[in-house]
Amino acid sequence: MLSVLCASLLLVAMDATILNVALPSLIDDLEPGAISQLWIIDVYGLVLGGLLVTTGAVGDRYGRKLLFIIGIVIFGLASVVAATSATTWQLIAGRVLLGIGGAMVMPSTLSLIRNIFTDARERALAIGIWAAVAGAGAAIGPLVGGVLVEQYGWSAAFWVNVPIVVVTVLAGLWLLPEVKDLGHDPLDYFGAVLSVIGVIALAWGIKHVAKGSPAPADLLVLIGGVLALVLFTRRQLRLRDPLLDVRLFLNRAFTAAALAILMAMLAIGAALFLLSLWLQYVHGYTPSQAGLRTLPAALAMLAGALLAPLLMERITVRTIMALGLGGVVTGFLVLALSPEPTTYSYVAVVLVTLGLGDGVAITTASSVLVSAVPAERAGQAGAVSETSYELGVGLGVALLGSIHGAVYASHMTGRPEQARESIGGAWELAEGIGGNTGSALLRAGRAAFDSALTTTAFVSVGIVAVVTLLVVALVPAGFRATGGQH
Repeated sequence: MLSVLCASLLLVAMDATILNVALPSLIDDLEPGAISQLWIIDVYGLVLGGLLVTTGAVGDRYGRKLLFIIGIVIFGLASVVAATSATTWQLIAGRVLLGIGGAMVMPSTLSLIRNIFTDARERALAIGIWAAVAGAGAAIGPLVGGVLVEQYGWSAAFWVNVPIVVVTVLAGLWLLPEVKDLGHDPLDYFGAVLSVIGVIALAWGIKHVAKGSPAPADLLVLIGGVLALVLFTRRQLRLRDPLLDVRLFLNRAFTAAALAILMAMLAIGAALFLLSLWLQYVHGYTPSQAGLRTLPAALAMLAGALLAPLLMERITVRTIMALGLGGVVTGFLVLALSPEPTTYSYVAVVLVTLGLGDGVAITTASSVLVSAVPAERAGQAGAVSETSYELGVGLGVALLGSIHGAVYASHMTGRPEQARESIGGAWELAEGIGGNTGSALLRAGRAAFDSALTTTAFVSVGIVAVVTLLVVALVPAGFRATGGQH
């Protein structure tokens, strides 16, 4: 049963990052603009994150197996839509549908684990494996995507989902138990709308404000997202059976765990996105070569996730969180302090450090979230965990990707507009110009990208360090995660 859940989770997690190395090939084919490129990458995570609270509540009420099966079927159909895209907008639409399917699958996996594994030690190990698959899926996405893109084109990054979906649906129908809880009130549809609008508008606003010089409409969207979430919170506090029991966030350890997952995935999502582009455009690696060079992150994350249950038996959550997020800070610090031009030896150390820190932090935080809720609200724990996970990836690309893009553009002042927009644009323009002029433009683009990477790493150090201190302050001294209480 765990293998069925992990197989589906692997697909959903991989799709958050699989297009990182496929982007150059996709750009050549569909020719999306710079903003469209970012949306192709991060709309998946934003839609998924926006729907998770609602889908978690739906699973609690109507059945987690049912939600899981419907979600994985939608995911498979969406993969076909994306794979057959002839336009940028069809691809973005396919990614939106993938996000909807993924939003139904992800909270179902964690809530089913919460109900299937009743022994605390077994549950801790199951959550460790779950977190390892979730984290490693995001990390191996570039490798799998690279191999497929190089051999078969960018659409193969979506076609690969289809046979796995078919097997997972058949195995899930046969093996998984149906778990739903009686006594719930009807679904709060207005609250669901508020949560979706709030999360997506908040992410949109942060994305555009981060780019600098936001339009008034962008600020209005950001404010609207905050207001929607405030209204959602007030509404949930008044309901006997809310979509999300926001009082859970009064539990300091619960809040710290959600923040830790958000920050860990923000870090690895942004790092894999930017470093995949760096490997291809600055160093000229093929997609599969670039993907192979991101593999240390996946292996380190797997090791960290499997190490976390052992650590939880021996030391407190506060110490583990400090170690995990401290590893993320260290990784970005190594990248920030590496001499320019940055070499892969430094990047390999960065990927290993980020992966280990992420694996430890995410596994521990997921166990804390699950242990904080009764079994009948397992979907809520899954929703909070996965919302933090997916928003982390989406916001990492949106926020740090936008900061990197703005710094890159500032270093390319005086160059043609296409070259200022992105390193991909500079590469394409340089190839078209050719000769010494084209070579000089490409060298300038590579240097600007590398310098922007250093600046973005310094910003990341500051963000993650502040959140790490906040997480450590929130977790009560002596608090331990048991993997959930039954």
